[in-house]
Amino acid sequence: MAFLELQDIRKSYFLGKEEFPVLKGIDLDFELGEFVSILGESGGGKSTLMNIIGGLDREFEGQVTIDGQVLDHKKEKQLDAYRRGTIGYIYQAYNLISHLTVLENVLVSLEMTTLSQKEKVARATELLTKVGLQEQIKKHPNQLSGGQKQRVAIARALASDPKVIIADEPTGALDGKNTAEVLEILEDIAKDGKLVIAVTHSQDVANHGTRIVHLADGQIDDDQRLRPAFELPADDTRLADRPLPASASFRNAFKHLTYNFWRNSLIMIGTAIGLFAVMLFTGLGNGVKAYINDQVNSLANPTAVTVARHQGDNGGVGQTSGATAGVDMDKTTISDDQIKKIKANKYVKTLQKGYQAGNVQATLDGKAYSLGTVQTWSATYQKKLIKAGHVPGKNEILVDKKTVAKKFNTKDWQSVVGKTMTVKWMTVKSDGMTPVEINKTFKVAGVIDAGQAGTANVTTAGTIEDAYKEAGADTRALFVTVRVKHTDDVKAFQKAVNKMKDADGKRLYQAVTVGSILDTINTIVSLATNVLAAIAAISLIVSALMIIVTMFMSVSERTKEIGILRALGESKKDVRNLFTSESLLIGLASFILAVILAFGIGAGLNSALYQIAKFDMIQISLGNVVMTLILALVISFLAALLPARRAAKLNPIDALSAD
Repeated sequence: MAFLELQDIRKSYFLGKEEFPVLKGIDLDFELGEFVSILGESGGGKSTLMNIIGGLDREFEGQVTIDGQVLDHKKEKQLDAYRRGTIGYIYQAYNLISHLTVLENVLVSLEMTTLSQKEKVARATELLTKVGLQEQIKKHPNQLSGGQKQRVAIARALASDPKVIIADEPTGALDGKNTAEVLEILEDIAKDGKLVIAVTHSQDVANHGTRIVHLADGQIDDDQRLRPAFELPADDTRLADRPLPASASFRNAFKHLTYNFWRNSLIMIGTAIGLFAVMLFTGLGNGVKAYINDQVNSLANPTAVTVARHQGDNGGVGQTSGATAGVDMDKTTISDDQIKKIKANKYVKTLQKGYQAGNVQATLDGKAYSLGTVQTWSATYQKKLIKAGHVPGKNEILVDKKTVAKKFNTKDWQSVVGKTMTVKWMTVKSDGMTPVEINKTFKVAGVIDAGQAGTANVTTAGTIEDAYKEAGADTRALFVTVRVKHTDDVKAFQKAVNKMKDADGKRLYQAVTVGSILDTINTIVSLATNVLAAIAAISLIVSALMIIVTMFMSVSERTKEIGILRALGESKKDVRNLFTSESLLIGLASFILAVILAFGIGAGLNSALYQIAKFDMIQISLGNVVMTLILALVISFLAALLPARRAAKLNPIDALSAD
């Protein structure tokens, strides 16, 4: 039984409804070890017959049998495997890939074998040495002569160790010397036990084979054997083939990317700028949040919760600055019984009463000061706020650095510590109507600086309570400060307190923590950051369009390469992967450049801003970097979908004939 059989092969082209037959019932058998020349004039159907034999043309009638197995031309995957494992092509126009070196052109075919990378390079080098190109392996095709290009094409056709070599006008573009050398190589290939089928219109070339099949007007009019087929070698082992691995697509994409680096670098820079802006703005958002958190936490203890009477949705802690005439004290203060109920909560570690006096006036060394408000020391305060002196004790007060201490003595403001200060403010009795003046003498225990939070004058709750008792004023607390047992208990305690209600089912308290304040601030900062990042991301749309245009240009420029790859056995999926891989590499390179820009410029901005805020305002986290990487890959992948799909749908025969 013949190795390759063609049975009643018919093929027609149509112009509208008009049919133009090209092959009119071809029946041929081929054996391994033959060097068969398909001879005929142009237009006789030689190339069409070769495309059918080579598994490139699927639209025909008849049957192709290879080694006893019928080849189903309707099954594309079967044809891909057939071309990959059985067929090797040698073209008149060489059809080398311009951006690859001589060695890499041969390696393209070896990518679909089971050899290791080292073995692939060794085999490619061996084949190029065999055809006399050992000194040219690092050159590109445009640096070779016609004869040298044809030798590269031969080495590539032999690389995957196919059983059938199809040579389409292999000497058509060569001079006499190179023609003789190429024909000798083809004869050696047949001697190695392969089937060599050469398409030619030259009688001299045809005479060099073992058999001549003459094709005229789509029919065989002569089949002449010149000499017997060569004997098959005893060892018939050959390389095993496999589908192209994804890693090979990335390698080939990288080679093309670097070959056209300067053109692609413009797209990378444009995409990198958009990614950099997104990363920088998110890093700025992180820095602003961290700065606010640092400032707030430096002023207040995160485990402390301030509990005050609920004043409605628009109310807040400290809304009532001390008792004032006309205020319903039952609704604005917290009684001792209510304090006991709050303290009974399982999360409470300690509880302190809290008072706040408003419109406080003071006299120090005969000079008047307006203190504004005086609050009581609690767990919400951090000791590091005290810039001189110590935490206030009974009948002691911490005075504000900006409005009191520096006003007392601009340069030696610490000298205010130990001085005696007379302080007075107004409050009311328990009826909420009768005003009472509080006049109290304090010793200045120290100086406090609340920073950007404003001013602060602080005494103890016991001192205020005693003063109220002496004056007959209402001694109920305006708020209480609770220290919870663990940081994780803060929200649970806050939630429990906010649910406490009176007999009428009305909410009694509102609990405010540093965390709740920060949550609100951080939400606003996040919103602003996201808006800025979204504006920056608009540039990524332009970048995506640039990648799409570049990929379409690449498909157009590389149409012939696509045909070559398909002829070598690559599938539509492999072609899609090639262009998708190239786009992803552009996205990855853009990401790397964006990271360099973000951290470089971010470091410069931090250096400048640190002089103002004493804080790193640009804080790019690992999450920001990962998010940007995902964004870069998603954009580049989506941008490649249409061009890659177009490339995969190209007809390999049409692609091979492209200029």
